[in-house]
Amino acid sequence: MNTWDGKPYYSFDYMLKQRFSQKVYKVALNGGMTCPNRDGTLGSRGCIFCSAGGSGDFAGDKTQTITQQIEEQAQRLREKRNAQKFIAYFQAYTNTYAPVDDLERIFTEAIRHPDIVALSIGTRPDCLGNDVLDLLSQLNKEKPVWVELGLQTIHEDTAHYIRRGYPLSCFEEAVTALRERNLEVIVHTILGLPGETHQDILQTIQYLNTKDIQGIKLQLLHVLKGTDLAQDYLAGKFQVYTMEEYLNLVIDCIQHLSPDIVIHRLTGDGPKELLIAPLWSSAKKTVLNTLHHQCKVRNAWQGKLFQNPV
Repeated sequence: MNTWDGKPYYSFDYMLKQRFSQKVYKVALNGGMTCPNRDGTLGSRGCIFCSAGGSGDFAGDKTQTITQQIEEQAQRLREKRNAQKFIAYFQAYTNTYAPVDDLERIFTEAIRHPDIVALSIGTRPDCLGNDVLDLLSQLNKEKPVWVELGLQTIHEDTAHYIRRGYPLSCFEEAVTALRERNLEVIVHTILGLPGETHQDILQTIQYLNTKDIQGIKLQLLHVLKGTDLAQDYLAGKFQVYTMEEYLNLVIDCIQHLSPDIVIHRLTGDGPKELLIAPLWSSAKKTVLNTLHHQCKVRNAWQGKLFQNPV
């Protein structure tokens, strides 16, 4: 039986320990960005599921400098977990949607912090101009730079419903451009989008197996207060997964996913003060423990799909 440090999938935590020879933690930063889906370029309401915080509800305070945000979060992690090294994660909104000079200033400030070992940047595929790509490529020579792309789904009807604002071809072009510059790509998917079936979601996973990506986030759909998605949910237009339904789906995704792709996330825990549904998701530790148990019960970590790639 081959496992990744006791887990039935190639986990982000395992990859970090192998790569940096120690436990590494993320510090979530706010670079003060906006998004073309909010500033009127594509729309003003954002993606249908996105909170007012631009998916950065756990990120730092944008009124602070990047160094201040790093130090404030790092100090808490040092005290709580004896952490020593960190990943600078630009999480809130679209983190390449700014003049390249501004991006260079904040990204350089982050990557040159002595306790930062890598830079991770959440963005959209349609916000990666050549000047931005060249900047990221240059920074990647100092420390690893990972680009997190919000794909969510390959299905165009769903993409239209969630107001993603770009076609699948744009995502493909972005992945090609990033990999040509040796930048690592992490893809965000959302499991449970209204109208999508179990098979639709597995088609997204199988599609991503054919792309040159290095990581994936399997994000449970959250219904958050203040979003247009919440209005549809409260109107009874769709239902969210039960925990059992979600875990069955996640295990199927793991079994279909290439074992070379690092799984950065398996669920998610929206802010409790904003979360409408599913409420069980707030018990993240319970969810993950149950997942690992069910993987064992179903023998999900046996067979060629779970051979250790390291």
